[in-house]
Amino acid sequence: MNREQQTAQPLANLGISALNPMQEAAGKALAQDTDVILVAPTGSGKTVAFLLPLLRLLRTDAPGVQCLVLAPSRELALQIEGVWKQMQTGFKVNACYGGHSMDVEIRNLSNPPALLIGTPGRIADHIDRGTFVTDSIRTLVLDEFDKSLELGFHDQMAFIVGQLRGLRRQVLVSATHGIKIPEFVRLRNPQTIIHESDADAQIALTLKAVYSPDKDKIETLFRLLCTFESEPALIFLNHREAAERTRAELADRGILAGVYHGGMEQPDRERALILFRNGSVRYLITTDLAARGLDIPDMRHVVHYHLPLKEHEFVHRNGRTARMHASGTAYVILSTQEPRPDYLPASLDEYVLPSYELPLPYPPDFVTVYISGGRKNKLNKVDIVGFFGQKGGLDKGDLGRIDVGDFQSFAAVRHDKVRALLSRVREEKMKGKKYKIEVAR
Repeated sequence: MNREQQTAQPLANLGISALNPMQEAAGKALAQDTDVILVAPTGSGKTVAFLLPLLRLLRTDAPGVQCLVLAPSRELALQIEGVWKQMQTGFKVNACYGGHSMDVEIRNLSNPPALLIGTPGRIADHIDRGTFVTDSIRTLVLDEFDKSLELGFHDQMAFIVGQLRGLRRQVLVSATHGIKIPEFVRLRNPQTIIHESDADAQIALTLKAVYSPDKDKIETLFRLLCTFESEPALIFLNHREAAERTRAELADRGILAGVYHGGMEQPDRERALILFRNGSVRYLITTDLAARGLDIPDMRHVVHYHLPLKEHEFVHRNGRTARMHASGTAYVILSTQEPRPDYLPASLDEYVLPSYELPLPYPPDFVTVYISGGRKNKLNKVDIVGFFGQKGGLDKGDLGRIDVGDFQSFAAVRHDKVRALLSRVREEKMKGKKYKIEVAR
């Protein structure tokens, strides 16, 4: 079987008919025994660009971990793991990250995966504990490595690289060009692939200024969201406390929004993303933590309630919209009192809000239902769909996205079907076991 045949089915499993030029270039570079630096914008398909060539490098007769992928956040690690599982390669994968059960991870690593994905802190912890052998690792991928450095993982990453004595290939992936390569990464004549889509992005992305007459911009934000005709949006702020406060103030005005930032407990962060992804919440108020590396739908609307200090974060925020040839708009809310950063264009088209009162956005079409079982309980999406259909009386169109975790799952159900569903399944068993099923809080 040649390389094209080896990866044709995994590509089809992802629903991808053809690779884009950046993914083609990455595949050719990774086929050679050399280090690679891959720079491409958010949403360009970087995860597939390095995972597909990795599949060609893995050997079925090689024991132990063959490839290690380091990611700056739990969410990105889980996203990469999810893409690999969707590819259905036949090679085992595990993800390790803070907030996950260490005992579960140690049990998983007792039968080592061919592909191991994790955050630097947790992987360094496992290496220190000796829970898996590093000598078999031939390939290291540092995904969003600049973000890992920004988050303070320099020492953990340096420690990990120093333990990989059999390393043959390093792949550094970033959405930002010109980042200084840390000294602990000793690259050997690396191939650099820079995928510039600025021309396309400029056409697809529209940047608008929304002027607030007050220093407190909450009323302007409220009125702006009412013009989106109930379409979802990401709203970026600079501080955790401001994100929480903004959510509460929007709720007082009748708009329900989720919140996502680094000060939240990990399960709460994960749940906020699930509700936003599956359409149970239309608006997500967040810090730059959501600017990249998250598995969320492409946004037609991105709102800068606060402007970031650094230009590259502004670019990453805008990268959540106008992706993969789609169009989108980034709105910059400005008050007359605040200074404008140098990276902001001197002349911005103004988005003038209507002077009349607009109706509130429609409530979300879906409600998220929590199920107290997951993969470790031998549950999968097919089981949940079948159970909700046969026992809960749901039609196919009544169910939205389903997320299955280790010990819990979440399913989006049309809001007008939830009450009857919960009543019907209250005493029913799924695969011979009764689970708690309720509206996710």
